[in-house]
Amino acid sequence: MNQEDYAPEDGYDADPRFGDASDDAEATRREAGEAESSRASRGWWDRNADEYQSEHGAFLGDDRFVWGPEGLDEADAALLGPVSSLKGKDVLEIGAGAAQCSRWLAAQGARPVALDLSHRQLQHALRIGDDVPLVEADAGRLPFRDASFDLACSAYGAVPFVADPVTVMREVRRVLRPGGRWVFSVTHPIRWAFPDEPGPEGLSVAASYFDRTPYVEQDERGRAVYVEHHRTIGDRVRDVVAGGFRLVDLVEPEWPEWNSQEWGGWSPLRGNLIPGTAIFVCERD
Repeated sequence: MNQEDYAPEDGYDADPRFGDASDDAEATRREAGEAESSRASRGWWDRNADEYQSEHGAFLGDDRFVWGPEGLDEADAALLGPVSSLKGKDVLEIGAGAAQCSRWLAAQGARPVALDLSHRQLQHALRIGDDVPLVEADAGRLPFRDASFDLACSAYGAVPFVADPVTVMREVRRVLRPGGRWVFSVTHPIRWAFPDEPGPEGLSVAASYFDRTPYVEQDERGRAVYVEHHRTIGDRVRDVVAGGFRLVDLVEPEWPEWNSQEWGGWSPLRGNLIPGTAIFVCERD
């Protein structure tokens, strides 16, 4: 495992909404800047990685590339390009967790690097296997030379948890070669208007879609232990463009018949009515 030089107050990670909220935290909506958001993300995942991998590891697999709770698989979706084209490509996975997606990429002949902020998540990657290079670092300050990768991807990693996502977009663009593709998935922005519940109570609009105030869980001293930043679909598109990318596709996976599981606020009930995931497919000119 390589640990690059990064400041403790900076950093982003994979999606805490794939896991469970902190039992003793107070949920609120308030402003949260970059430093506070970063500290919260690192701490949340270092505390919750064990439970997350135990609960969801079977669904994610050891070497499967899943874009979200719906179960859309890169082997079928080919959002990074035809599977046959991945051989020999240098690929950066951001917010890699236990590096399941990177392991799948390696099996296709790609040369992936799995980057994550959480030391504990990367320990789980090592537990599964040491066949993928791991880097513990900040998505907003990628420790790589310009034009180091052909592709970059992130399944619910980094992007929803930063106060300034354009910084991440620009860093990804910097490390991609011309013509490189950047694909990332996030909670579908429309979900912010609904309660984060899998049952019928999650089907009624409860908040303004246009309220961009971050969702924060904080401890008894008011310190954030989890922060997620809401952006509308339009905001995300503008972030992509401001980061120097061209948006070539926006995928909203439908809930498949085979998937009967509930995962946080995701469920067959809700998934058949409203989208739960948005996947942005971008290219660097």
